[in-house]
Amino acid sequence: MSEPFFEIQNANVWRGDVLALRDLGLSLRIDESVAILGANGAGKSSLLKLMTGEVRAEARPGTSCRVFGEEQWCLEELRHRVGLVMPEEVARFMPDEVSVDVVLSAFRGAYGRTGDMRFKASEKERAAKVMADVGVANLAGRLFGQLSSGEKRRFLIARALVHQPQILVLDEPSTALDFAARLAMLERLRAVAQNAGTLVLVTHDPGEILPEINRVILLQNGRVVADGAKKDILKSDTLSHIYGMDLKLRWLEGWPVVRAVK
Repeated sequence: MSEPFFEIQNANVWRGDVLALRDLGLSLRIDESVAILGANGAGKSSLLKLMTGEVRAEARPGTSCRVFGEEQWCLEELRHRVGLVMPEEVARFMPDEVSVDVVLSAFRGAYGRTGDMRFKASEKERAAKVMADVGVANLAGRLFGQLSSGEKRRFLIARALVHQPQILVLDEPSTALDFAARLAMLERLRAVAQNAGTLVLVTHDPGEILPEINRVILLQNGRVVADGAKKDILKSDTLSHIYGMDLKLRWLEGWPVVRAVK
């Protein structure tokens, strides 16, 4: 069994005056693909921020939180080891930014203008490779503001991959995409999942859980309520309870397909 990159025991996480995660115990391992699923307000964003070092658990007896085996970590180092893609990142780049610069900016830990920055040939080669891998190499010279929402999201994935991170974390990858763009994005993510050693997908939508993902963690009201093999966890009655409505699940070529029961 591979070693864990994220371990937490008996943890509470506060976001302001709100207890966002409570009595949390969880271990995520290198070389596994995991989906973290829950309705809005379940605690997914707080768990994501805990995993990437942006927030810390409440200090109390019996609580521990380790990332790559360490209880103290450097955010700069984590940003190289964990590639993170969030929908809100799109707004951090100006419309007249050249799209390849969006990817290159990751080498300097920057968002926005790279015109005064200099990049090594090896960095440019790496950027070209990841853009090809996610299918946007032909758009490298286009202005970021000229891209579709799905194309922008793929550039952000390339940006996250450019450091060859050990872990790739995708937060709600198809948010705000139209139907066609969503389908294209999910198919592209399948290729990424097949090549990424470790993938963590954070989503409210069971339909985004890729066939390549083998473990699902269900969150509800800040607690882990189920954790295990995908087909053991994703069941009609479980999802109906999580989302508070009657749902029916069926499987289609490895994808969970969920509809409301009338």
